[in-house]
This record gives sequence, structure tokens and C-alpha cells, in this order.
Amino acid sequence: PSRTMRELVIVGAGGHGRETLDIVEAINAVKPTWEFAGFVDDGKIIADRLERRKASLLGTTEILADTDPHYVIGIGSPALRAKLDEQLTAWGRNAATLIHPAATVASDNRIGDGVLLAAGARVTTNVTLGRHVHLNVNAVVSHDCVVGDYTTLSPGSLVNGDVQIGTGVFLGTGAIITPGITVGDHAVIGAGAVVVNDVPPGVTVKGVPAR
Repeated sequence: PSRTMRELVIVGAGGHGRETLDIVEAINAVKPTWEFAGFVDDGKIIADRLERRKASLLGTTEILADTDPHYVIGIGSPALRAKLDEQLTAWGRNAATLIHPAATVASDNRIGDGVLLAAGARVTTNVTLGRHVHLNVNAVVSHDCVVGDYTTLSPGSLVNGDVQIGTGVFLGTGAIITPGITVGDHAVIGAGAVVVNDVPPGVTVKGVPAR
């Protein structure tokens, strides 16, 4: 890689990983920033989907034990991201933060390492996003929210103001968290759910209103 561009590996070569590559390419189209080295993946991959992207599979995650690129985890599962982050941090690797040029981040925000903001993601003011939080396409986090490490906001999910979301939470597509709600660690919010009451840790809720 050139001195100005930093080498980057995406962990996870599935659909979410390839969407992560879209973010990298969009960033580079505005300003060449990342030298994409390839994917690593510990599972089965669909080779032709990588070939169409002209992207290579470098091998398993173990490769990162002995090389020192930046990494980003292109995997939707919060639990898996947490596990991989623990391993990669133990090896001394640094997580990249990727913000799509078509995402918006306004004022007075704290964005953790490894955060992914896809196209159309919106972060307003006084928001804290923990490590490896993923905002997928058109996900919104409004004012004065805290989103814990490894939490996933699926496409179109909406978090209103003054919401506290714990670690490793999964918000399904189109889920809505109403203002002032607290969502406990490792909770799962079903697609299209409207959350009007606090959600205890580890609980799955779905429906309108969410139960």
C-alpha cells in the first residue's frame, strides 16, 4: 500500500461483508483511503460472488495473527463480532471505522473503533456508538442516545432520542425504539417491532407494541 493509503482486511465474506466492501469503495471514490487486501472467513463462502467483486479470500482469520492490516468485521451477528474482536485485539490488530459518504454524522458524537455506517445511516447529536456497532442502510440514531458495543441496527431501524441500548443488541429491519427507552444487553428486537416499554437484558420482543 502507498504511504497515504492504509491496508484493510474485511473479516467475513458473506453478504454483510460484501456490503462492507461497498462502503470501502464509496469512501475511496471520494478520497483514496483504504487499500483493500481481501477477505478472511472461517466458514464456507460462495466463491463466484467474490469473483464478481474481483475480491480475494486471503484465508481464515488466523492470517491476522501474523500480519498487521486494519480490520473491520463484516458480520451481522453481535455475538460473533464480540468474539472476533476479542481475538483480533489480543493479536494487537486495529479496527477501522467506516462511514459511507452517503451517511450523515452531525455534532458532538463519539464513534467507537470498528463502527460501520452504511449508505443513508443517520446519527444526529450527542450520540455515543460503542465498538463495532453497525448501522445498516437507512438506520437512524437520534439525539442523546448511547448504543453499546457490538449492537446491530438492521436496515431502516429507527432509534428515537434519549434511548439507552446495551451491548450486543440486535434490532431487526424497520424496528422502532420510542423516546427514552432502555434496552438491556443482548436483547433482540424483532423486525417491524415498536418498542414502547423498557426491554430487559437477553429478552426477545416483537410486534406492535413490542412484547
